[in-house]
Amino acid sequence: MCGILALILADTDASDASADLHESLYYLQHRGQDACGIATCGSGGRIFQCKGNGMASKVFDDGKRTVDLPGYMGIAHLRYPTAGTSSSAESQPFYVNSPYGICFAHNGNLINAPALRSYLDQEAHRHVNTDSDSELMLNVFANALNETGKARVNTDDIFSALKKTYERCQGGWAVTAMIAGFGIFAFRDQYGIRPLIMGSRPSSTLEGGIDYMFASESIALRQLGFSNFQDILPGQAVFIQKNGQPQFHQVVEQKAYSPDIFEYVYFARPDTIMDGISVHRSRQNMGVKLANKVKEILGEEGVKEIDVIIPVPETSNTAAAVVSEQLRKPFSNGFVKNRYVYRTFILPGQKARQKSVRRKLSAMESEFKDRVVLLVDDSIVRGTTSREIVSMAREAGARKVIFASCAPPIIYPHIYGIDLASPQELIAHEKTRSDIAKHINADDVIYQDLADLKAACTEASPDHQKITDFEVGVFCGKYQTDIPEGYFDHLNESRGTKRKATVVNGTNKVLVANSGPVNVSTPETPALMENPENRQDISIHNIANS
Repeated sequence: MCGILALILADTDASDASADLHESLYYLQHRGQDACGIATCGSGGRIFQCKGNGMASKVFDDGKRTVDLPGYMGIAHLRYPTAGTSSSAESQPFYVNSPYGICFAHNGNLINAPALRSYLDQEAHRHVNTDSDSELMLNVFANALNETGKARVNTDDIFSALKKTYERCQGGWAVTAMIAGFGIFAFRDQYGIRPLIMGSRPSSTLEGGIDYMFASESIALRQLGFSNFQDILPGQAVFIQKNGQPQFHQVVEQKAYSPDIFEYVYFARPDTIMDGISVHRSRQNMGVKLANKVKEILGEEGVKEIDVIIPVPETSNTAAAVVSEQLRKPFSNGFVKNRYVYRTFILPGQKARQKSVRRKLSAMESEFKDRVVLLVDDSIVRGTTSREIVSMAREAGARKVIFASCAPPIIYPHIYGIDLASPQELIAHEKTRSDIAKHINADDVIYQDLADLKAACTEASPDHQKITDFEVGVFCGKYQTDIPEGYFDHLNESRGTKRKATVVNGTNKVLVANSGPVNVSTPETPALMENPENRQDISIHNIANS
Protein backbone atom coordinates (compact mmCIF):
# COMPACT_ATOMS: atom_id res chain seq x y z
CA MET A 1 0.00 0.00 0.00
CA CYS A 2 1.41 3.33 -1.11
CA GLY A 3 0.02 6.70 -2.09
CA ILE A 4 0.44 7.97 -5.66
CA LEU A 5 -0.36 11.27 -7.34
CA ALA A 6 0.04 13.05 -10.66
CA LEU A 7 -0.78 16.60 -11.68
CA ILE A 8 -0.70 18.56 -14.92
CA LEU A 9 -1.55 22.26 -15.00
CA ALA A 10 -3.28 23.84 -17.98
CA ASP A 11 -0.85 26.75 -17.87
CA THR A 12 2.44 25.35 -19.17
CA ASP A 13 4.19 28.56 -18.16
CA ALA A 14 3.39 27.79 -14.53
CA SER A 15 6.18 26.48 -12.33
CA ASP A 16 4.40 25.59 -9.09
CA ALA A 17 2.93 22.11 -9.68
CA SER A 18 5.23 20.87 -6.91
CA ALA A 19 3.42 23.05 -4.36
CA ASP A 20 0.11 21.25 -4.97
CA LEU A 21 1.81 17.87 -5.10
CA HIS A 22 3.55 18.56 -1.82
CA GLU A 23 0.28 19.65 -0.21
CA SER A 24 -1.48 16.52 -1.46
CA LEU A 25 1.13 14.29 0.18
CA TYR A 26 -0.21 15.27 3.59
CA TYR A 27 -3.70 14.05 2.68
CA LEU A 28 -2.28 10.63 1.77
CA GLN A 29 0.42 10.42 4.47
CA HIS A 30 -1.52 7.61 6.17
CA ARG A 31 -0.79 5.43 3.13
CA GLY A 32 2.96 5.45 3.71
CA GLN A 33 5.38 6.94 6.20
CA ASP A 34 8.57 5.19 5.13
CA ALA A 35 9.60 7.54 2.29
CA CYS A 36 8.20 9.99 -0.22
CA GLY A 37 9.17 11.97 -3.27
CA ILE A 38 8.14 14.36 -6.04
CA ALA A 39 9.33 14.60 -9.65
CA THR A 40 8.36 17.56 -11.84
CA CYS A 41 8.93 18.62 -15.42
CA GLY A 42 9.66 22.19 -16.36
CA SER A 43 10.59 24.11 -19.48
CA GLY A 44 12.60 22.27 -22.08
CA GLY A 45 11.47 18.92 -20.69
CA ARG A 46 13.90 19.06 -17.80
CA ILE A 47 13.01 16.82 -14.86
CA PHE A 48 13.58 17.81 -11.25
CA GLN A 49 13.26 15.38 -8.38
CA CYS A 50 13.49 15.24 -4.62
CA LYS A 51 12.90 12.09 -2.60
CA GLY A 52 14.13 10.35 0.51
CA ASN A 53 13.27 8.40 3.65
CA GLY A 54 10.84 9.97 6.08
CA MET A 55 7.51 11.72 6.14
CA ALA A 56 6.58 14.56 3.79
CA SER A 57 7.32 17.34 6.26
CA LYS A 58 10.83 16.02 6.79
CA VAL A 59 11.77 15.17 3.21
CA PHE A 60 10.56 18.53 1.91
CA ASP A 61 11.54 20.59 4.93
CA ASP A 62 7.96 21.68 5.53
CA GLY A 63 7.62 22.72 1.88
CA LYS A 64 10.78 24.79 1.59
CA ARG A 65 12.31 22.39 -0.91
CA THR A 66 9.47 22.61 -3.41
CA VAL A 67 11.07 25.76 -4.85
CA ASP A 68 13.80 23.44 -6.17
CA LEU A 69 11.16 21.56 -8.18
CA PRO A 70 9.85 23.93 -10.87
CA GLY A 71 7.42 22.71 -13.48
CA TYR A 72 3.86 22.61 -14.74
CA MET A 73 3.41 18.86 -14.25
CA GLY A 74 4.68 16.17 -11.94
CA ILE A 75 4.06 12.98 -10.01
CA ALA A 76 4.46 12.09 -6.35
CA HIS A 77 4.69 9.01 -4.16
CA LEU A 78 4.41 7.95 -0.52
CA ARG A 79 6.14 4.67 0.25
CA TYR A 80 4.94 1.87 2.43
CA PRO A 81 7.51 -0.94 2.24
CA THR A 82 6.49 -4.38 1.04
CA ALA A 83 9.00 -6.26 -1.07
CA GLY A 84 12.49 -4.78 -1.18
CA THR A 85 14.31 -2.78 1.45
CA SER A 86 13.99 0.53 3.27
CA SER A 87 16.90 2.13 1.44
CA SER A 88 16.36 5.68 0.26
CA ALA A 89 17.29 4.34 -3.18
CA GLU A 90 13.88 2.68 -3.21
CA SER A 91 11.96 5.86 -2.50
CA GLN A 92 9.91 6.93 -5.48
CA PRO A 93 9.27 8.26 -8.08
CA PHE A 94 11.71 6.14 -10.12
CA TYR A 95 13.29 7.63 -13.22
CA VAL A 96 14.93 6.29 -16.38
CA ASN A 97 16.43 8.61 -18.96
CA SER A 98 15.95 6.18 -21.86
CA PRO A 99 13.75 6.36 -23.71
CA TYR A 100 12.36 9.88 -23.55
CA GLY A 101 12.78 10.43 -19.79
CA ILE A 102 10.17 8.48 -17.84
CA CYS A 103 9.15 8.83 -14.18
CA PHE A 104 7.04 6.22 -12.37
CA ALA A 105 5.10 6.15 -9.08
CA HIS A 106 3.71 2.69 -8.31
CA ASN A 107 1.26 1.35 -5.74
CA GLY A 108 0.88 -2.41 -5.55
CA ASN A 109 2.93 -5.54 -5.91
CA LEU A 110 4.11 -7.70 -8.80
CA ILE A 111 3.92 -11.38 -8.07
CA ASN A 112 6.23 -12.48 -10.89
CA ALA A 113 9.20 -10.25 -10.01
CA PRO A 114 11.89 -12.98 -10.44
CA ALA A 115 10.70 -13.68 -14.00
CA LEU A 116 10.68 -9.96 -14.81
CA ARG A 117 14.17 -9.49 -13.41
CA SER A 118 15.42 -12.37 -15.56
CA TYR A 119 13.73 -10.94 -18.65
CA LEU A 120 15.22 -7.50 -18.14
CA ASP A 121 18.66 -8.96 -17.62
CA GLN A 122 18.75 -11.68 -20.28
CA GLU A 123 16.60 -10.19 -23.04
CA ALA A 124 16.06 -6.47 -22.54
CA HIS A 125 19.58 -5.86 -21.17
CA ARG A 126 18.35 -3.17 -18.83
CA HIS A 127 20.05 -2.46 -15.52
CA VAL A 128 17.85 -2.70 -12.41
CA ASN A 129 19.37 -0.86 -9.50
CA THR A 130 17.19 -1.83 -6.53
CA ASP A 131 15.12 -4.70 -5.15
CA SER A 132 11.89 -2.81 -5.83
CA ASP A 133 9.33 -4.41 -8.14
CA SER A 134 8.27 -0.87 -9.06
CA GLU A 135 11.59 -0.36 -10.82
CA LEU A 136 11.04 -3.64 -12.66
CA MET A 137 7.70 -2.44 -14.03
CA LEU A 138 9.21 0.88 -15.07
CA ASN A 139 11.93 -0.88 -17.03
CA VAL A 140 9.53 -3.33 -18.65
CA PHE A 141 7.47 -0.36 -19.86
CA ALA A 142 10.54 1.62 -20.91
CA ASN A 143 11.85 -1.31 -22.92
CA ALA A 144 8.49 -1.76 -24.67
CA LEU A 145 8.34 1.95 -25.50
CA ASN A 146 11.91 1.90 -26.76
CA GLU A 147 10.99 -0.75 -29.32
CA THR A 148 9.17 1.91 -31.36
CA GLY A 149 12.58 3.23 -32.44
CA LYS A 150 11.10 6.69 -32.82
CA ALA A 151 12.67 9.99 -31.90
CA ARG A 152 9.27 11.09 -30.57
CA VAL A 153 6.34 8.94 -29.50
CA ASN A 154 2.61 9.55 -29.55
CA THR A 155 -0.22 8.39 -27.31
CA ASP A 156 -0.85 5.27 -29.39
CA ASP A 157 2.77 4.24 -28.80
CA ILE A 158 2.32 4.69 -25.06
CA PHE A 159 -0.84 2.60 -24.98
CA SER A 160 0.82 -0.11 -27.08
CA ALA A 161 3.79 -0.19 -24.71
CA LEU A 162 1.41 -0.44 -21.77
CA LYS A 163 -0.32 -3.42 -23.40
CA LYS A 164 3.04 -5.21 -23.58
CA THR A 165 3.66 -4.26 -19.94
CA TYR A 166 0.34 -5.79 -18.87
CA GLU A 167 1.20 -8.96 -20.80
CA ARG A 168 4.42 -9.39 -18.84
CA CYS A 169 3.49 -8.14 -15.36
CA GLN A 170 1.27 -10.04 -12.94
CA GLY A 171 -0.23 -8.68 -9.74
CA GLY A 172 -2.20 -5.68 -8.61
CA TRP A 173 -1.18 -2.09 -9.28
CA ALA A 174 -2.06 1.52 -9.82
CA VAL A 175 0.58 3.73 -11.45
CA THR A 176 1.04 7.40 -12.21
CA ALA A 177 3.79 8.30 -14.66
CA MET A 178 5.27 11.18 -16.60
CA ILE A 179 7.19 11.50 -19.87
CA ALA A 180 9.48 14.50 -20.03
CA GLY A 181 7.99 17.36 -22.00
CA PHE A 182 5.06 15.26 -23.20
CA GLY A 183 2.51 14.61 -20.46
CA ILE A 184 1.32 12.47 -17.57
CA PHE A 185 -0.54 9.18 -17.59
CA ALA A 186 -2.06 6.72 -15.17
CA PHE A 187 -3.16 3.11 -15.38
CA ARG A 188 -4.64 0.37 -13.24
CA ASP A 189 -4.48 -3.42 -13.15
CA GLN A 190 -7.15 -5.38 -15.00
CA TYR A 191 -8.84 -6.43 -11.74
CA GLY A 192 -9.06 -2.94 -10.19
CA ILE A 193 -7.34 -4.13 -7.02
CA ARG A 194 -5.48 -0.92 -6.19
CA PRO A 195 -7.40 2.40 -6.27
CA LEU A 196 -6.88 5.29 -8.69
CA ILE A 197 -9.07 8.37 -9.17
CA MET A 198 -8.95 11.38 -11.52
CA GLY A 199 -10.34 14.86 -10.95
CA SER A 200 -10.32 18.26 -12.65
CA ARG A 201 -10.57 21.94 -11.73
CA PRO A 202 -10.52 25.29 -13.54
CA SER A 203 -7.05 26.74 -13.97
CA SER A 204 -6.30 29.68 -11.68
CA THR A 205 -3.89 31.28 -14.15
CA LEU A 206 -5.17 30.37 -17.64
CA GLU A 207 -8.68 31.41 -18.58
CA GLY A 208 -10.69 28.46 -19.84
CA GLY A 209 -7.92 26.03 -18.94
CA ILE A 210 -8.44 22.83 -16.95
CA ASP A 211 -5.99 21.26 -14.51
CA TYR A 212 -6.06 17.48 -14.05
CA MET A 213 -4.92 15.32 -11.17
CA PHE A 214 -4.74 11.62 -10.29
CA ALA A 215 -4.66 10.28 -6.73
CA SER A 216 -5.08 7.10 -4.73
CA GLU A 217 -7.93 8.65 -2.75
CA SER A 218 -10.49 11.32 -3.57
CA ILE A 219 -9.68 13.34 -0.44
CA ALA A 220 -6.37 14.48 -1.95
CA LEU A 221 -8.25 15.81 -4.96
CA ARG A 222 -11.14 17.42 -3.11
CA GLN A 223 -8.96 19.33 -0.67
CA LEU A 224 -7.11 20.94 -3.57
CA GLY A 225 -10.28 22.10 -5.28
CA PHE A 226 -10.69 19.27 -7.77
CA SER A 227 -14.07 17.77 -8.63
CA ASN A 228 -15.69 15.64 -11.37
CA PHE A 229 -14.11 12.54 -9.86
CA GLN A 230 -13.74 9.53 -12.10
CA ASP A 231 -12.36 6.14 -11.09
CA ILE A 232 -9.87 4.70 -13.54
CA LEU A 233 -11.36 1.39 -14.58
CA PRO A 234 -9.62 -1.98 -14.37
CA GLY A 235 -7.26 -2.40 -17.32
CA GLN A 236 -7.70 1.24 -18.31
CA ALA A 237 -5.10 3.94 -18.93
CA VAL A 238 -5.48 7.70 -19.23
CA PHE A 239 -2.95 9.96 -20.94
CA ILE A 240 -3.02 13.76 -20.63
CA GLN A 241 -0.69 15.60 -22.97
CA LYS A 242 0.40 19.12 -22.13
CA ASN A 243 -2.22 21.55 -23.42
CA GLY A 244 -4.47 18.53 -23.98
CA GLN A 245 -7.50 16.65 -22.72
CA PRO A 246 -7.58 13.23 -21.06
CA GLN A 247 -7.41 10.35 -23.51
CA PHE A 248 -8.90 7.14 -22.15
CA HIS A 249 -7.92 3.76 -23.50
CA GLN A 250 -8.83 0.22 -22.48
CA VAL A 251 -5.35 -1.29 -22.59
CA VAL A 252 -6.45 -4.84 -21.79
CA GLU A 253 -9.82 -6.45 -21.21
CA GLN A 254 -11.26 -5.97 -17.74
CA LYS A 255 -11.07 -9.35 -16.01
CA ALA A 256 -12.98 -8.26 -12.90
CA TYR A 257 -13.83 -5.19 -10.86
CA SER A 258 -12.54 -6.28 -7.47
CA PRO A 259 -11.15 -3.53 -5.23
CA ASP A 260 -9.10 -4.62 -2.24
CA ILE A 261 -11.56 -4.74 0.62
CA PHE A 262 -8.82 -3.85 3.12
CA GLU A 263 -8.91 -0.30 1.77
CA TYR A 264 -12.37 0.08 3.31
CA VAL A 265 -11.59 -1.86 6.48
CA TYR A 266 -8.42 -0.02 7.44
CA PHE A 267 -6.25 1.88 5.00
CA ALA A 268 -8.32 4.59 3.36
CA ARG A 269 -9.40 7.76 5.11
CA PRO A 270 -13.10 7.82 6.10
CA ASP A 271 -13.68 10.98 4.05
CA THR A 272 -12.64 9.19 0.85
CA ILE A 273 -14.83 7.71 -1.86
CA MET A 274 -13.19 4.98 -3.96
CA ASP A 275 -14.84 3.05 -6.78
CA GLY A 276 -18.09 4.72 -5.86
CA ILE A 277 -17.99 3.43 -2.29
CA SER A 278 -18.00 5.82 0.66
CA VAL A 279 -15.41 4.57 3.14
CA HIS A 280 -17.32 6.19 6.00
CA ARG A 281 -20.63 4.61 4.98
CA SER A 282 -19.01 1.19 4.51
CA ARG A 283 -17.64 1.34 8.06
CA GLN A 284 -21.06 2.30 9.39
CA ASN A 285 -22.46 -0.76 7.66
CA MET A 286 -19.69 -2.87 9.16
CA GLY A 287 -20.86 -1.70 12.57
CA VAL A 288 -24.45 -2.76 11.89
CA LYS A 289 -23.41 -6.22 10.76
CA LEU A 290 -20.84 -6.64 13.52
CA ALA A 291 -23.51 -5.80 16.12
CA ASN A 292 -25.69 -8.56 14.69
CA LYS A 293 -22.76 -10.95 14.96
CA VAL A 294 -22.19 -9.95 18.59
CA LYS A 295 -25.85 -10.73 19.34
CA GLU A 296 -25.52 -14.09 17.59
CA ILE A 297 -22.35 -15.11 19.47
CA LEU A 298 -23.12 -13.74 22.94
CA GLY A 299 -26.86 -14.18 23.01
CA GLU A 300 -29.31 -11.95 24.84
CA GLU A 301 -27.80 -12.52 28.28
CA GLY A 302 -24.25 -11.94 27.04
CA VAL A 303 -25.22 -8.64 25.43
CA LYS A 304 -26.97 -7.51 28.63
CA GLU A 305 -23.72 -8.05 30.49
CA ILE A 306 -21.83 -5.49 28.34
CA ASP A 307 -21.40 -2.16 30.11
CA VAL A 308 -19.67 -0.08 27.45
CA ILE A 309 -18.48 -0.12 23.81
CA ILE A 310 -14.96 1.25 23.32
CA PRO A 311 -13.24 1.61 19.93
CA VAL A 312 -9.56 1.06 19.32
CA PRO A 313 -8.87 4.42 17.67
CA GLU A 314 -9.11 5.61 15.03
CA THR A 315 -10.15 3.44 12.10
CA SER A 316 -12.77 1.56 14.12
CA ASN A 317 -14.40 4.66 15.64
CA THR A 318 -17.21 4.78 13.08
CA ALA A 319 -18.10 1.09 13.31
CA ALA A 320 -17.90 1.08 17.11
CA ALA A 321 -20.33 4.00 17.36
CA VAL A 322 -22.84 2.08 15.26
CA VAL A 323 -22.32 -1.10 17.31
CA SER A 324 -23.15 1.00 20.37
CA GLU A 325 -26.37 2.25 18.76
CA GLN A 326 -27.41 -1.21 17.61
CA LEU A 327 -26.75 -2.85 20.98
CA ARG A 328 -28.15 0.16 22.89
CA LYS A 329 -25.06 0.31 25.03
CA PRO A 330 -23.03 3.38 26.09
CA PHE A 331 -20.19 4.43 23.81
CA SER A 332 -16.92 5.77 25.20
CA ASN A 333 -13.61 6.87 23.75
CA GLY A 334 -11.87 5.07 26.57
CA PHE A 335 -8.52 5.03 24.80
CA VAL A 336 -6.74 8.33 24.29
CA LYS A 337 -4.62 8.42 21.16
CA ASN A 338 -1.28 10.18 20.94
CA ARG A 339 -1.52 11.85 17.55
CA TYR A 340 2.21 12.26 17.24
CA VAL A 341 2.96 8.56 16.83
CA TYR A 342 2.99 6.56 13.58
CA ARG A 343 0.25 4.07 12.75
CA THR A 344 1.60 0.96 14.48
CA PHE A 345 0.52 -1.47 11.80
CA ILE A 346 2.76 0.03 9.14
CA LEU A 347 5.83 0.29 11.33
CA PRO A 348 8.50 -1.93 9.75
CA GLY A 349 9.16 -4.39 12.56
CA GLN A 350 7.34 -6.51 15.14
CA LYS A 351 9.24 -5.12 18.14
CA ALA A 352 8.72 -1.56 16.94
CA ARG A 353 4.97 -2.17 16.61
CA GLN A 354 4.73 -3.77 20.04
CA LYS A 355 6.70 -1.05 21.79
CA SER A 356 4.77 1.75 20.13
CA VAL A 357 1.29 0.54 21.12
CA ARG A 358 1.51 2.06 24.59
CA ARG A 359 3.18 5.12 23.19
CA LYS A 360 0.23 5.47 20.86
CA LEU A 361 -2.66 4.67 23.23
CA SER A 362 -3.47 5.10 26.89
CA ALA A 363 -6.54 3.81 28.73
CA MET A 364 -8.67 6.05 30.95
CA GLU A 365 -9.31 4.11 34.15
CA SER A 366 -12.69 5.76 34.69
CA GLU A 367 -14.01 4.17 31.49
CA PHE A 368 -12.80 0.65 32.24
CA LYS A 369 -12.85 0.11 35.99
CA ASP A 370 -15.20 -2.70 37.09
CA ARG A 371 -16.85 -2.82 33.67
CA VAL A 372 -17.52 -5.49 31.04
CA VAL A 373 -15.98 -3.89 27.96
CA LEU A 374 -16.60 -4.65 24.29
CA LEU A 375 -13.56 -3.43 22.37
CA VAL A 376 -14.07 -2.85 18.64
CA ASP A 377 -11.11 -2.84 16.25
CA ASP A 378 -10.90 -2.85 12.46
CA SER A 379 -8.97 -6.13 12.30
CA ILE A 380 -6.63 -8.48 14.12
CA VAL A 381 -3.46 -9.25 12.17
CA ARG A 382 -0.53 -10.52 14.23
CA GLY A 383 -2.27 -10.03 17.55
CA THR A 384 0.60 -7.95 18.96
CA THR A 385 -1.41 -4.74 19.14
CA SER A 386 -4.57 -6.52 20.29
CA ARG A 387 -2.78 -8.25 23.16
CA GLU A 388 -1.29 -4.99 24.40
CA ILE A 389 -4.66 -3.26 24.15
CA VAL A 390 -6.40 -5.98 26.14
CA SER A 391 -3.63 -5.76 28.74
CA MET A 392 -4.13 -2.01 29.05
CA ALA A 393 -7.88 -2.51 29.45
CA ARG A 394 -7.32 -5.00 32.28
CA GLU A 395 -4.71 -2.78 33.92
CA ALA A 396 -7.31 0.01 33.87
CA GLY A 397 -9.66 -2.22 35.84
CA ALA A 398 -11.88 -3.91 33.23
CA ARG A 399 -13.77 -6.81 34.78
CA LYS A 400 -14.18 -8.58 31.44
CA VAL A 401 -12.85 -7.83 27.95
CA ILE A 402 -14.55 -8.96 24.73
CA PHE A 403 -12.70 -8.15 21.51
CA ALA A 404 -14.68 -7.65 18.27
CA SER A 405 -13.12 -7.32 14.81
CA CYS A 406 -14.77 -5.56 11.86
CA ALA A 407 -12.89 -7.94 9.56
CA PRO A 408 -12.96 -11.74 9.40
CA PRO A 409 -9.96 -13.80 10.57
CA ILE A 410 -6.87 -13.02 8.48
CA ILE A 411 -5.42 -16.40 7.60
CA TYR A 412 -3.42 -15.88 4.39
CA PRO A 413 -0.76 -13.39 3.25
CA HIS A 414 -1.60 -10.33 1.22
CA ILE A 415 0.09 -10.38 -2.17
CA TYR A 416 -0.96 -7.12 -3.82
CA GLY A 417 1.00 -4.48 -1.95
CA ILE A 418 -0.02 -4.72 1.70
CA ASP A 419 2.58 -6.25 4.00
CA LEU A 420 0.29 -7.96 6.50
CA ALA A 421 2.54 -10.83 7.56
CA SER A 422 3.59 -14.34 6.66
CA PRO A 423 1.05 -17.05 7.57
CA GLN A 424 3.13 -18.10 10.56
CA GLU A 425 2.89 -14.57 11.98
CA LEU A 426 -0.87 -14.27 11.49
CA ILE A 427 -2.64 -14.93 14.76
CA ALA A 428 -5.68 -16.54 13.09
CA HIS A 429 -3.59 -18.98 11.04
CA GLU A 430 -4.58 -22.50 12.11
CA LYS A 431 -6.17 -21.20 15.34
CA THR A 432 -9.73 -21.24 16.66
CA ARG A 433 -11.54 -18.24 18.14
CA SER A 434 -10.87 -19.72 21.56
CA ASP A 435 -7.15 -20.01 20.79
CA ILE A 436 -7.02 -16.40 19.64
CA ALA A 437 -8.90 -15.12 22.70
CA LYS A 438 -6.48 -16.97 24.95
CA HIS A 439 -3.47 -15.61 23.02
CA ILE A 440 -4.54 -11.98 23.37
CA ASN A 441 -5.86 -12.56 26.92
CA ALA A 442 -9.46 -11.63 26.03
CA ASP A 443 -12.54 -13.36 27.45
CA ASP A 444 -13.92 -13.77 23.95
CA VAL A 445 -13.13 -12.76 20.36
CA ILE A 446 -15.82 -12.05 17.77
CA TYR A 447 -15.15 -11.75 14.04
CA GLN A 448 -17.20 -10.27 11.23
CA ASP A 449 -18.37 -12.76 8.59
CA LEU A 450 -16.81 -12.35 5.13
CA ALA A 451 -20.20 -12.21 3.41
CA ASP A 452 -21.28 -9.44 5.77
CA LEU A 453 -18.07 -7.50 5.17
CA LYS A 454 -18.59 -7.63 1.41
CA ALA A 455 -22.20 -6.57 1.79
CA ALA A 456 -21.21 -3.67 4.06
CA CYS A 457 -19.07 -2.27 1.24
CA THR A 458 -21.36 -2.89 -1.71
CA GLU A 459 -24.34 -1.43 0.16
CA ALA A 460 -22.33 1.77 0.69
CA SER A 461 -22.32 2.48 -3.04
CA PRO A 462 -25.31 3.94 -4.88
CA ASP A 463 -23.96 2.22 -8.02
CA HIS A 464 -22.71 -1.04 -6.59
CA GLN A 465 -23.59 -2.95 -9.76
CA LYS A 466 -20.19 -2.12 -11.31
CA ILE A 467 -18.31 -3.90 -8.50
CA THR A 468 -18.20 -7.60 -9.42
CA ASP A 469 -16.41 -8.74 -6.27
CA PHE A 470 -13.65 -7.76 -3.83
CA GLU A 471 -10.09 -8.90 -3.40
CA VAL A 472 -10.42 -10.95 -0.19
CA GLY A 473 -7.62 -13.51 -0.52
CA VAL A 474 -6.30 -12.74 2.97
CA PHE A 475 -9.49 -14.18 4.45
CA CYS A 476 -10.13 -17.19 2.22
CA GLY A 477 -6.98 -17.86 0.19
CA LYS A 478 -8.75 -17.22 -3.13
CA TYR A 479 -6.84 -14.47 -4.93
CA GLN A 480 -7.93 -12.57 -8.02
CA THR A 481 -4.89 -13.54 -10.06
CA ASP A 482 -3.16 -16.84 -10.71
CA ILE A 483 -0.17 -17.31 -8.41
CA PRO A 484 3.19 -18.34 -9.92
CA GLU A 485 4.67 -21.54 -8.54
CA GLY A 486 7.02 -20.86 -5.63
CA TYR A 487 5.71 -17.34 -5.12
CA PHE A 488 4.85 -17.73 -1.45
CA ASP A 489 8.33 -19.05 -0.69
CA HIS A 490 9.77 -16.03 -2.48
CA LEU A 491 7.39 -13.73 -0.59
CA ASN A 492 8.42 -15.11 2.80
CA GLU A 493 12.07 -14.53 1.94
CA SER A 494 11.72 -10.99 0.66
CA ARG A 495 8.80 -9.37 2.48
CA GLY A 496 9.78 -7.31 5.48
CA THR A 497 13.50 -7.90 5.03
CA LYS A 498 15.37 -4.67 5.75
CA ARG A 499 18.86 -5.10 4.49
CA LYS A 500 21.00 -2.27 5.78
CA ALA A 501 24.08 -2.90 3.68
CA THR A 502 25.92 -5.50 1.68
CA VAL A 503 29.49 -6.43 2.51
CA VAL A 504 31.56 -6.56 -0.65
CA ASN A 505 34.17 -9.30 -1.01
CA GLY A 506 34.58 -9.64 2.73
CA THR A 507 36.23 -6.22 3.03
CA ASN A 508 35.16 -3.25 5.12
CA LYS A 509 33.31 -1.73 2.20
CA VAL A 510 29.61 -1.17 1.60
CA LEU A 511 27.80 -1.38 -1.72
CA VAL A 512 25.85 1.87 -1.94
CA ALA A 513 22.47 1.77 -3.67
CA ASN A 514 21.78 5.05 -5.44
CA SER A 515 20.96 6.40 -8.86
CA GLY A 516 24.62 6.82 -9.73
CA PRO A 517 27.19 4.08 -10.28
CA VAL A 518 26.33 1.05 -8.17
CA ASN A 519 29.72 -0.63 -8.12
CA VAL A 520 31.32 2.06 -6.03
CA SER A 521 32.29 1.10 -2.50
CA THR A 522 32.71 3.62 0.25
CA PRO A 523 34.50 3.38 3.60
CA GLU A 524 32.34 1.70 6.17
CA THR A 525 31.13 3.88 8.99
CA PRO A 526 28.73 3.00 11.83
CA ALA A 527 26.26 5.65 10.70
CA LEU A 528 26.25 4.33 7.15
CA MET A 529 25.75 0.76 8.26
CA GLU A 530 22.97 1.52 10.72
CA ASN A 531 20.93 4.28 9.15
CA PRO A 532 19.57 3.99 5.60
CA GLU A 533 19.05 7.74 5.50
CA ASN A 534 22.80 8.16 5.35
CA ARG A 535 22.95 6.25 2.10
CA GLN A 536 21.97 9.16 -0.10
CA ASP A 537 19.95 8.67 -3.24
CA ILE A 538 21.27 11.53 -5.35
CA SER A 539 18.30 12.70 -7.31
CA ILE A 540 18.18 14.22 -10.73
CA HIS A 541 20.06 17.53 -10.87
CA ASN A 542 21.64 16.58 -7.51
CA ILE A 543 18.71 17.51 -5.31
CA ALA A 544 19.44 15.21 -2.38
CA ASN A 545 18.91 15.15 1.36
CA SER A 546 21.23 17.56 3.10
